[in-house]
Order: sequence, then structure tokens, then C-alpha cells
Amino acid sequence: MSDHLIITIGRECGSGGRNIGKKLAEEMGVKCYDKELLTRAAKESGLCRELFETHDEKPTNSFLYSLVMDTYSLGYTNSAHMDMPINHKIFLAQFDTIKKLASEESCVIIGRCADYALADFPHVVTVFITGDDDVRIRTLMDRHQISESKAKETMIKTDKRRASYYNYYSNKRWGDIKSYDLCINSSKVGIDGAVKLIREFADLKMTYRRDNL
Repeated sequence: MSDHLIITIGRECGSGGRNIGKKLAEEMGVKCYDKELLTRAAKESGLCRELFETHDEKPTNSFLYSLVMDTYSLGYTNSAHMDMPINHKIFLAQFDTIKKLASEESCVIIGRCADYALADFPHVVTVFITGDDDVRIRTLMDRHQISESKAKETMIKTDKRRASYYNYYSNKRWGDIKSYDLCINSSKVGIDGAVKLIREFADLKMTYRRDNL
């Protein structure tokens, strides 16, 4: 099993999770994988990147979760995988790419059930970034130059989509404190504060693990 340190970041829309992840990776001197993960998964799976963009973190109800995971455990070359809906092929390709990344290098991974994919990896810190609704709405208004009502609609829809995806494919609940090692309200500590907290927590977790093996 890999000894690389992997930090996964789940995030509410407008909470600054992606910026936190990128700054964290920069300070750690490692790569941050967000959309970059889609490019690598597409290359390794042989599926076109546009499909990954279309199905990125989007849930489905068309196929049983248990069958998805059974298929994953059997590998990509069996007939069940060949007959699988494209969204599940996308998920499994990302799932496999996340595991490969964790075995190759220390990095930060944004979203895409990475914490669940790496549940068996010992040197993983799972983080969820939340924020106050009013702050997230203002962030989205400024980022996309949209009205308050549109920003609120975007926030709600994006969070619902991410939650549905995560809850469907993992055995945990999106945003539930029990699903993560560390939950941070970025509205209270800012981007830099969140990065500092994650780095300090990661050091503490790895030290505790080493001393208590």
C-alpha cells in the first residue's frame, strides 16, 4: 500500500474548496487534481474526455450500486462492464485513476468520491469544506457576475447534484461530519486559514498513526 500523503477535498458550491485545494497543493509542493483527473481518466480508459465532462459528478438511478461495485471488482474486460451505462463506465474509470494516482504520488484531489475510493489507503486525509450560505452566494455572484437569485439557484442545484452523486456511489453521506476526518467552515477562517488547518491536521493524523501502529 502507498505511503504517499493524499488529501481529498469535498466541497459545497461557493465555499472556496477548489481554491483551498490548489493553494494547499502549492504549499505542499504537489499536484492538485480537479478537472485534470478527467483528462487522465479519459486517456487511461480510452473514453473521450467530453464524456467525462458531460457526466462529471452527476448521479444516476438507472443501475444498481451493488452491480457497479461488483463489476469494478471483476475488472474492465468482462461483458458486464461492456454493457454498462456510460455514466458508470465514467465513474469506474475515475475510481481507478484515483487509486493509481494515490499509489504514484502525494497529491490533493478535489471531489469525485476520492475519499471513498481511497478508503483502504492509510495515508489519506479526508476534508469537507462548507461555508455560510450568504457568503457562498456572494462568492458565486462575484465569480460568475450573476444576480443573487441566480447565485442561490446555482448553489442549491450544484450541492444537490454533488450530494446525489456522492451518496449514490459511496457508502457515506455527502457533507455529514462522520464521513470525513476534518470539516471546515471557510467563511470563518478564510482560504489561508483553511489551508493551515488542513496541513496541521494532516501532520497530527500522520504522527498519531505512526506512533500508534
